[in-house]
Amino acid sequence: MTRTPGIRIPDLNGRLAVVTGASDGIGQVIASRLALAGAEVIMPVRTPAKGEAAADGIRRQAPDAAVSTRALDLSSLQSVAALVDTLRSEGRPIDILINNAGVMTPPNRQLTKDGFELQFGTNHLGHFALTLGLLPLLRQGRARVTHQTSIAARSGGINWNDLNWEKTYDGMKAYTQSKIAVALFARELDARSRHEGWGITSNLSHPGVSPTNLLAAQPSLGRPREVGGRRVIRMLSRLGVSGTVESAALPALMAATDPQALGDEFYGPKRLIGGPPARRQLWAPMTAMDDARRLWDESERLVGAQIADSLHP
Repeated sequence: MTRTPGIRIPDLNGRLAVVTGASDGIGQVIASRLALAGAEVIMPVRTPAKGEAAADGIRRQAPDAAVSTRALDLSSLQSVAALVDTLRSEGRPIDILINNAGVMTPPNRQLTKDGFELQFGTNHLGHFALTLGLLPLLRQGRARVTHQTSIAARSGGINWNDLNWEKTYDGMKAYTQSKIAVALFARELDARSRHEGWGITSNLSHPGVSPTNLLAAQPSLGRPREVGGRRVIRMLSRLGVSGTVESAALPALMAATDPQALGDEFYGPKRLIGGPPARRQLWAPMTAMDDARRLWDESERLVGAQIADSLHP
């Protein structure tokens, strides 16, 4: 067993893990911990140089670590389909998939390359298409799939009449919708796996609050300066009120690797914004399975035309 602050990760030698958003922050910590436990880790990244630097950092911690990068831009269904084709051609069963990547609150409405509102398209639809495209490999590995949601998903809902926020745009409400969608997809994937006998377990986690780069200056998102609240988050982290980047990675690691973790479970810090990881109660917007089924059908309709060949096993 490999000691990680707050949890113990089982020996993962011989296991293949895929972690999105692993080029920095929480995702890099997750990838590092999995590699240190013996897993082979694939890090799909949007920026190759940044991804290679993150992989090199993991190798410095664990010289024998088997880590590699692949190209992936979750805001492009063509890029998602290309990664699916690459991994299918490599033919390795996947044991762990952690859908961790995300974007947050661009001040003005932006679109993915396929015309979807950026947060809904990246955080949910990109991961939806990736997961279903990899379904044959996930079934072969009897995989654990963990989906990273957010404390933003405690309230709010799906804007069914305007999923792409074309009529009005509110960056925080759109972000909340995307993270509720992540949770509903996680639950419906587990339900369908149990019904169809796919052998996959799907659960979800949230990291609490920590000083990651999610709210940093990102000119590409129309945010030339960091969000003011990020300074408060750094202070709370230093005081031990909220989490660190390292502790924020633990709920997803527990959900993805703990032998006792099951499908359709939710993991997060014991306190809402920080603390040791533990199983948590689902928040109200995550509980409606009718919404989960409706979202699945609508998501498949939205992405199916672009990547029809990769959507189904």
